[in-house]
Amino acid sequence: MSRAEALLASVFGFSAFRPGQEEIVRSVIAGRDTLAIMPTGGGKSLCFQLPALCRDGVTVVISPLIALMRDQVRALTEAGVAAGALTSGNTDEETEAVFKALDEGALKLLYIAPERLAAAGSQAMLKRIGVSLIAVDEAHCVSQWGHDFRPDYLRIGDLRAALGVPVAAFTATADAETRDEIARRLFGGREPAVFLRGFDRPNIHLAFAPKDNPRRQILDFAAARRGQSGIVYCATRARTETFAAALAEAGHAACAYHGGIEADDRRLVETRFQREDGLIVVATVAFGMGIDKPDIRWVAHADLPKSIESYYQEIGRAGRDGAPAETLTLFGADDIRLRRTQIDESAAPAERRDADHGRLNALLGLAEALDCRRVTLLGYFGESATPCGNCDLCDSPPEVIDGTDAVRKALSAILRTGECFGAGHLIDILTGTVTDKVRQRGHDRLPTFGVGRDIPKAEWQGLFRQMMGRDLIRPDPERHGALRMTETARPVLKGEAKVALRRDGMQAKPRPLARALVSDDDAPLMARLKATRRALAEAANVPAYVIFPDRTLIEMAETRPTSLDTMARVSGVGAKKLERYGATFLAVIAGVPADELHPGRRRLAGRPGASVFDRLQAAQADLARGADGTLKPMSCTAA
Repeated sequence: MSRAEALLASVFGFSAFRPGQEEIVRSVIAGRDTLAIMPTGGGKSLCFQLPALCRDGVTVVISPLIALMRDQVRALTEAGVAAGALTSGNTDEETEAVFKALDEGALKLLYIAPERLAAAGSQAMLKRIGVSLIAVDEAHCVSQWGHDFRPDYLRIGDLRAALGVPVAAFTATADAETRDEIARRLFGGREPAVFLRGFDRPNIHLAFAPKDNPRRQILDFAAARRGQSGIVYCATRARTETFAAALAEAGHAACAYHGGIEADDRRLVETRFQREDGLIVVATVAFGMGIDKPDIRWVAHADLPKSIESYYQEIGRAGRDGAPAETLTLFGADDIRLRRTQIDESAAPAERRDADHGRLNALLGLAEALDCRRVTLLGYFGESATPCGNCDLCDSPPEVIDGTDAVRKALSAILRTGECFGAGHLIDILTGTVTDKVRQRGHDRLPTFGVGRDIPKAEWQGLFRQMMGRDLIRPDPERHGALRMTETARPVLKGEAKVALRRDGMQAKPRPLARALVSDDDAPLMARLKATRRALAEAANVPAYVIFPDRTLIEMAETRPTSLDTMARVSGVGAKKLERYGATFLAVIAGVPADELHPGRRRLAGRPGASVFDRLQAAQADLARGADGTLKPMSCTAA
């Protein structure tokens, strides 16, 4: 067993690497410049934390999020790793303790925010403490084209040159253009070892639904998952407040989170979400990126995200522990109009606006997909896949119809009215509905008046939404959102292309109840294990997952270890945590008070020396009793 594998087991509690981790870890340990693109929940942090323990010197970790840095430092400290963070959120005492540990050579990982690189003396300090590796988390923040661009990330290249040490950069979302920019800006022209570990998150169920009373749809989705931690994303601050109030009124623990809330109140929400089971946070996109909570069981979008990358990043906050997680994204014509208008009215160059429309088109294609959503999603990132069996379209394939004739009628109505009207008026024309507006404009005399009477208005609304989703029509921001035909639609209008559509009206198919994390037989034990974890976390003032993540508790509930030695084989139970918490959780599993083991025996749990200790302890007991059980020829202790 290599040193890396030994530390993987003893410190992090894993018997094997996850797929794709080992090659990255070995590259970083060897001192090669490394760029790793891994899915959220794929174990990115271990790929720089483990090499830090295998290499001499200090690894400096540059991360854009204070909450994430503090969480990782807490988790590492709990696992027995010397780690610290220098952030604007530190108290004076915390900062002093970190500098003292650095001066004494006691720290292996130092987390800092990119803004600190601009502070006077930062480079000199990092040289002095013996930095041997720079790890860059959320490396896509260096991309000036990205939505998470952080200007101070541009200083990392200068830091690398000044220190002369390798760089290991990690991100979950980076297309080919962004990957090239990361390599250029962080590695100074040197070619890093690039590891592209796929984008699939097979444990996450994907689902979309047309909006039909979004408040009720979100409440129903949350009700089926009562007691599970979740996030609801909304497009505006006002909607976060509205949905949070509705969820609270329905009996859920729920709170709003957005940029208009005071900083102290935002931190309180973050802390509650990390430490409470079952809390729902209703947020703008500002929430979640800095939350290192692996047991978020579901993510819902009350409004359509702005791009397929944003969608992927936001749903990726669910199920990072590998256990089943679920998503629901609601969308409607108003969402599409809003997102198109935001792009068209932005101050970005035309090239950037075109790219943003392309990213939105990719998301709309996913929303209006006719078959497996995972195949569509992974296809955008350049990966091929087979139908997954874990999305709403695999669960219940939609009825697909030839929509060519209806689409051509709609396009004709748009053109014959001068591309000056929205869907509502156009549907009145198509269905032959005589309104004052139709009569005043003379649109009741158009050839297209009434040609769509055979289709109900609700289905026409769905059809117009699907046409917008296929980018056959777009709202025109200069005409107050009036619909205009795109070049994509011209072959359809001419009869040169066909259009397949879903017959979905505006009614979403209900999603079955949430799948249980464990079987009915194991559920009572799982509840007791979670209650014990919560009590220990509150006593230690740390998030519950720092004690053990859900995935570890699930394995305990399913395998029911009966000794510290068998407990040591549970994934996620490292030596320090086994020594600290093993006996307590064994007692919960056995349903009896915790036995007091000698501290030396607890430290040996799961190791070859454990059986030697047990034999020596048995011999000690025999010697203490004497040959016939009454004599006491010798006294000895377990120490």
